Amino acid sequence: MSAPTRFLHAVLPIGFLSLLILYGLIARPLWSGQEALPLEVIFILASVFSVSQLFWMGLTWETIQESVVRKLASALPAFFILFSVGVIIASWMVSGTIPMLVAYGLQLVSPRWLYLVAFLVPVVFSTLTGTSWGSAGTIGVVLIGMAMVLQANLGITAGAIIGGAYFGDKMSPLSDTTNLAALAAEVDLFDHIRSMMVTTLPSSIVAIIGFTILGFTHPPAVAADATDTLEPFLVSLNALFDFNILLLLPPLIVLVGSLRRMPTIPTLLTSTVVAGILALIFQDYTLGAVATSLVSGFDHTMAYWLVDPVQDLVPEALTLVDRGGLYSMDQAIFVAFLVFFFIGSIDTIQAMPTVVDRVFRFAASRRTTILSTLGATGLTNALTSNQYATSFIIGDAFKHRFDRFRIPRKVLSRSLEDYGTMLESIVPWHPTAIFMVATLGVAVGDYWHWQLLTLANLAIAPLLAILGIGCFYHEIEGEPPTDA
Repeated sequence: MSAPTRFLHAVLPIGFLSLLILYGLIARPLWSGQEALPLEVIFILASVFSVSQLFWMGLTWETIQESVVRKLASALPAFFILFSVGVIIASWMVSGTIPMLVAYGLQLVSPRWLYLVAFLVPVVFSTLTGTSWGSAGTIGVVLIGMAMVLQANLGITAGAIIGGAYFGDKMSPLSDTTNLAALAAEVDLFDHIRSMMVTTLPSSIVAIIGFTILGFTHPPAVAADATDTLEPFLVSLNALFDFNILLLLPPLIVLVGSLRRMPTIPTLLTSTVVAGILALIFQDYTLGAVATSLVSGFDHTMAYWLVDPVQDLVPEALTLVDRGGLYSMDQAIFVAFLVFFFIGSIDTIQAMPTVVDRVFRFAASRRTTILSTLGATGLTNALTSNQYATSFIIGDAFKHRFDRFRIPRKVLSRSLEDYGTMLESIVPWHPTAIFMVATLGVAVGDYWHWQLLTLANLAIAPLLAILGIGCFYHEIEGEPPTDA
């Protein structure tokens, strides 16, 4: 018979993982000058520790395995999206869709405004579609390609793209995390969105101002009138692809499918198939080349008509087009699998709810309740790597405290996203950050300090809680049971 779960049992695997992260990802690179430990190793060690402890507690492997399988099953949609995005990038590349959008964008967008555009365009796209991953994996790839050609700061560009994608994802009624946060706190969806505006809109204004200034203080190396630099790149793209307006069909399918709330995976796969057909119709690539692109990624050597691709194509063009494919997402998938394995193992003893309930029991006022919710949300999402689970764990742990202190629950739902959804892209081991790195090709260490939207939001949310601004206390009659 298994031993009863105690706080010590729950906190040990979480503490061990925290020590591994502190040593492997922070102390080694920052203090000892050594390479950071691979995320795969960190979560393998954490999983070994967790499973060993569960055995010691008397649990059977069958029980642990069942919990892990449940967690992995709940994560399957994320895995499907990872597979689909790798394939869709390749199909949009071999069809000429991404190269065409990059070529037109270079001719239309002034380099000094690139960072601002890289923030605003994903805002629109993800607001309409409700997906930050889809926004970064499609229009984000186009924008990062433009940045490469213009020799812009890729860290700033990636920070802008991810921030814009997350603004739209957070504010869109089509977003899954937005709907789940409202559901977890048991509030109306649009009340939740209006509440988020209190923290998100000021954060977006800070980001807009910041990216505008950065366009002048850290401008791309290639100026708008540097035709000598851009012309060879555009010539290279024209040597690889034939452009026409029908190549806009693949992104249009994604946009329309999202607006009509069609299932994500079928929509992405439909776009992929259409892009593959367009490649066979309008490009000179063989069926074998198109099929190989979907699996291994597009490669410029598939352009068999070029006598000497190295001489005929500039390096910037090769950097843009040689990417995508099913296997391009393999590291992201492996790491995500190991993360969810660890989380599934500690779910066997409900470790995270137990720790959250004990650690944040001190909250005894309006101010400390909201601040505790923010801290618990950030901690839980960083350790579980799952905003879905975070929303329900923290929502369930704190909603009665919010009722007790007469704080509208839409402040709770907002807090779940302020320090949950918004934190994901700057936590290196989070599947979201891993996805962004694999998709945009920019390391977390290079972009996190330029993810201005999240950084501003992380400061504004607790500040408003401390000041009591935007907390809607006036909407609930009566005074809280203790002095706030």
